[in-house]
Amino acid sequence: MRLIDYFERGLRYYPDRACLIDMNGEHTYQDVAERSHQTANAMISAGLKPEDTVAILSPNCALAFEVWIGAARAGGAWVGLAALASVDENIFVINSRKTEWLFYHSSFEDEIEKIKEQCPNLKYIFCLDSQDKSHPYFLDHISKFERRSPELPYYRDKVISHFTSGGTTGQPKGAMWSNLTWEAWCANMYAHMPIHKPPVHLVASAMSHGAGVFAWPTLAYGGTVVCIPRAEPLAVMEAMDKYRVTHTFLPPTVIYMMLAHQRINEYDFSAMDYFVYGGAPMSTHKVKQAMDIFGPCMTQIYGQAECPCTIGILSPDDHLNALNDPDKEGRLLSCGRPPVFVKVEMMDDEGKILETGEWGEIVVRGTLVSLGYYGDLEATKANQAHGWHHTGDIGYKDKDGFIYIVDRKKDMIISGGLNVFPIEIERLIWSHPAVQDCAVIGVPDEKWGEAVKAVIELKSGQSVTEKEIISLCKEKLSAYKAPKTVEVWNELPRSGVGKVLKRKVREHFWVGIDRKI
Repeated sequence: MRLIDYFERGLRYYPDRACLIDMNGEHTYQDVAERSHQTANAMISAGLKPEDTVAILSPNCALAFEVWIGAARAGGAWVGLAALASVDENIFVINSRKTEWLFYHSSFEDEIEKIKEQCPNLKYIFCLDSQDKSHPYFLDHISKFERRSPELPYYRDKVISHFTSGGTTGQPKGAMWSNLTWEAWCANMYAHMPIHKPPVHLVASAMSHGAGVFAWPTLAYGGTVVCIPRAEPLAVMEAMDKYRVTHTFLPPTVIYMMLAHQRINEYDFSAMDYFVYGGAPMSTHKVKQAMDIFGPCMTQIYGQAECPCTIGILSPDDHLNALNDPDKEGRLLSCGRPPVFVKVEMMDDEGKILETGEWGEIVVRGTLVSLGYYGDLEATKANQAHGWHHTGDIGYKDKDGFIYIVDRKKDMIISGGLNVFPIEIERLIWSHPAVQDCAVIGVPDEKWGEAVKAVIELKSGQSVTEKEIISLCKEKLSAYKAPKTVEVWNELPRSGVGKVLKRKVREHFWVGIDRKI
């Protein structure tokens, strides 16, 4: 199937059902279909060819999603720009993808001139939501085009989306998804998260990442996509109640803030089928608390820009089994099992597939894997060594096939010749009642080479001492894993989707040091 075919299926069976909802109103499938044809015609008439890139810079909103649908209808490759990224980061993405089309929300008007000046490939720039800005208004522009666009052929290996990698090791790369990549992802979702009733998917975290990806399989069932500008806890809870949301995707940090919110018991979450979390691990006691509040709907996913969302799935049933059987409770620390349409193994540095229980790099194979990185054959080749996609994550599988991530490969600390994986220490520090979040890193040390350091963000109004954190770690872990030092920061640096940028934390302590490990 082509990406647009998921929308077409919803349109065929439910033309009058609400397709997109945001703070400005509701749009039916028929309304969105007509404008998507006009958008496609506008692009095609200006010379857009299949695989040409189309960028969108916007907070979550219905018109931004409409442009994505229209671009898919024209065969254009969507480039999602992170609304919370810096203007320089987005300029890099636009230029590295050789993008000619940009649709922006009026809230980015102050940045648009700099973008235009520094992105020479841009030919067509439109404001999504206002007639009074420096560039033409999107809806005015497409109004003169026909409401029926030509049918494009199906090319399963044509690039239809560019998803930006996390960029934790330098400038972000563009993972190229084909129609077949999307098909594998949707098949995994339908197999492991079956739809029981007309779905309502809430896009609260960034549309340019996982929240937007989850919307497309929802559309095939005539689902409604509700967009709110940002994942502010109260706004999320209000939307879940008001629209009877069945699906949403959020990082654990937002879920933690919701669980701690004083008004959480005022809202009805009973419609939820799948409350999906990912992007970072979630502590066991928080998972239990979430199940008490939101019901048997918690679903963990493990994915990357290069392998969308379903390298591993811990389903609602997996969560329930783990909570009801003390022998299985440890599975809550896993990211689930590989779904049916992807193969996942652990590999050593020589390319050998490892046995059950052995630690190695998590590698993935199947049509779920992206085609590679746009314009970067060297990085693509390195990432696909030995015929597998290399995630850069260290993990293992237990005898039942559940995957456990122990760390990012590059995050490993070598202290006194011993390998230290930060995630083990971070999970313990997260359990402290005063801690909101933390990052454990290696810092330069004359004796140890690298010394283990914990940088902590506290919950509002809380306090903790360095001695208290170190004692907690020494009590539960080998002494060499305990942090040598602890710092408290007001706020840890985060990416546009809420992940702690450990690279930024680490850079703070390695300034002026030539050797980084």
